[in-house]
Amino acid sequence: MSIRRDPKAMVYDITLKFGYDYPSAVKDARHILRLRPRETKRQHVASKVVRVDPEPDETVRESDFFGNGVDHLRLYRPHESLKIEMRARIAVKTHEPDLGATPSIAALRKAGLLCRDTGAQSPVHFLGASRMLPGSPLATAFYKERLPDPDEPAGPALLRLTKETYEAFTYASGTTTIETPVDTVMTTRKGVCQDFAHAMISGLRGAGIPAAYVSGFLRTIPPKGQPRLEGADAMHAWIAVWLGEETGWVGFDPTNGVAAAGDHIEVAIGRDYADVAPIGGVIVTSGPQRLTHSVDVAPVEEAG
Repeated sequence: MSIRRDPKAMVYDITLKFGYDYPSAVKDARHILRLRPRETKRQHVASKVVRVDPEPDETVRESDFFGNGVDHLRLYRPHESLKIEMRARIAVKTHEPDLGATPSIAALRKAGLLCRDTGAQSPVHFLGASRMLPGSPLATAFYKERLPDPDEPAGPALLRLTKETYEAFTYASGTTTIETPVDTVMTTRKGVCQDFAHAMISGLRGAGIPAAYVSGFLRTIPPKGQPRLEGADAMHAWIAVWLGEETGWVGFDPTNGVAAAGDHIEVAIGRDYADVAPIGGVIVTSGPQRLTHSVDVAPVEEAG
């Protein structure tokens, strides 16, 4: 498997596993997978493969409007379990963009409103309401209040807002679901990565700044002196903000208060979680299903 040589890139082998055990045989199942990492300016995908057991009776692979890889699966034969595995090797650039060389907040707002491009990367798709983000007065007020002088470069301002989001919210697993409204998250100031991404996107759109939802993988680093645990990494969510024609889309991670860099591996981008959900679909069975899930992001070598 070849990797583009880049002195400022990290190479990862990624393994994602989902397992479903059903209380009774599933006789008909339709699934939609968004698990294949994207090829972008920041990351090169040397290889990627998705395996499903039992093997689907029908498989259709395509790209959606935003360029995300989508697998449509159909299973007719009765099965009591389903195993899905994605493996990929990816090189991710570690250097961050020059945030100081970005347009001002005021210029960014104006450029977004005047843009007439309707392509997948256009900011026009990421300024208004979407399926899961109808608009949040509380999020809009929170972010408008913290926006700086409109003449300040947008890049440093967005990084500062990302850090302020990290400081203002508490990571608390189990306190929300993916359907929890943004206003609830803004009131409790608790949630997980999807909540913080939704809150920041909603607030920025309310302030006239184009923002998108990004799903992917986050490499975790074990404490000093302890071995890296296989399968202990995580799927993650962060945001991308359009910073003008020259800079384009830049990732910010409000869960960790940082710009997205070499530890962030992008899988899908959309207006909100509904556009990028890793697995969806319909099955016919009875009773609750049991899910297992693991992610392993293993550094291979430093390219160069």
